[in-house]
Amino acid sequence: MSIWSRIGDFLKTVSADVLSSVIETVRTVFAGDPELRRRVAFSIAMIALSAKMARADGIVTQNEFRAFQEIFIVPPEETRNVARLFDLAKQDIAGFEIYAEQLAGLCGSGDRNCELLEDILDGLFHIAKADGHVHEREVAFLERVAEIFSISDEHFQTILSRHAVLGEADPWLILGLERGASFEEVRKRYRKMVAENHPDRLIARGVPEEFVAIANARLASINSAYEFIERSRQKA
Repeated sequence: MSIWSRIGDFLKTVSADVLSSVIETVRTVFAGDPELRRRVAFSIAMIALSAKMARADGIVTQNEFRAFQEIFIVPPEETRNVARLFDLAKQDIAGFEIYAEQLAGLCGSGDRNCELLEDILDGLFHIAKADGHVHEREVAFLERVAEIFSISDEHFQTILSRHAVLGEADPWLILGLERGASFEEVRKRYRKMVAENHPDRLIARGVPEEFVAIANARLASINSAYEFIERSRQKA
């Protein structure tokens, strides 16, 4: 049985009038299976946070919902349950901090600034970009989520640059290096980031397999940054 079938069965037994209470109920219903409990709670909280982020600029577009579906590939028979949760959460952005806190609590390692939380931010950026523009209110929303996740402002700027929402992406910032670093440093950093961001490692962190689209996009950005710096050095 897929994770979405389990979520669908769960939603039939609870009232989804208050989404935050649904997530809390997950902890009780799936108490005997900690891994399943974490995956179900993660998926529901991610639905809620995605919807609230999409609503941050005042308009929720079909492109944003389709972008969400690119991250979470939901079987047709379960789409109605996901849409139900998405619609409930998108009513306004009030209370989004609750879901960010719940996702942070699902990190699992005890370290708030864990890799899973960066995966979540990348997913939210993917949705924010879906309508062709990241509104300043969406950036502010994501900055607040990063703060709740205990992600430093410097690291957030790196993520922001990776999505090129402030014009052309800065390859040095994407790789987390000072301008003018030696090419040996660039190569070493690049290899480390490729190893850390392989899709298999993301799946091993417990996020849904469909989330590999985020890992692939992240790797593409890292590769582009490295290739740009490499070409620049060759020309020099």
